[in-house]
Amino acid sequence: MRILVVEDEPDLLRGLTRALRDEGYAVDTAANGDDGLYKATEVNYDAIVLDVMLPKLDGWTVLERLRESKKTPVLMLTARDRSADRVRGLDLGADDYLVKPFDLPELLARIRALIRRSASEVRTVISIGDVTINTASRTVARSGDVVALTAREYSLVEYLALHRGEVVTRTTLYEHLFDENDDTLSNLLDVHVSNVRKKLGHDFIATRRGHGYCIEA
Repeated sequence: MRILVVEDEPDLLRGLTRALRDEGYAVDTAANGDDGLYKATEVNYDAIVLDVMLPKLDGWTVLERLRESKKTPVLMLTARDRSADRVRGLDLGADDYLVKPFDLPELLARIRALIRRSASEVRTVISIGDVTINTASRTVARSGDVVALTAREYSLVEYLALHRGEVVTRTTLYEHLFDENDDTLSNLLDVHVSNVRKKLGHDFIATRRGHGYCIEA
């Protein structure tokens, strides 16, 4: 899953980026509203963490312009705990709202919930044959035994599971699993698919030649 963090406080931006990457997310960043809006409209992110008080364009303006073309889930961050601010953000199209300072585990849980809702998945546990994916703990089990996946392998499994029954193109997978600093022209995706099949069964991920990959519903 790929996240955009738009935040102008350098320490907070670094901290959020590190925490999200530790959780296995691909993360892009922007330190002002102009850059944030450009990236948010050019890339199909799974979620956006958007600060309200930003240079160049504030978070309200970024959100309002983003909603003209994109439905990407947006979690707003603000230092002001006022009802009027929360109402404004929600009316402009924010999906969630968190006041600074916040607990990191809560922010991570809210991001997971946003991603599930955007995929119309209300459950935190997805069962596909003998494989169980827990999107809350970000773990995968096969026949009841936990399977050790790398962060990127887990992201691949989660994305395909949330879109099970759909054929997902290689381009889409690259866009959602790798950030702007990754080499998307490499064969990393093939390596991850191969490793997941070794761990969860060769038939767990089906190849649709010329189209992409699929986990059957």
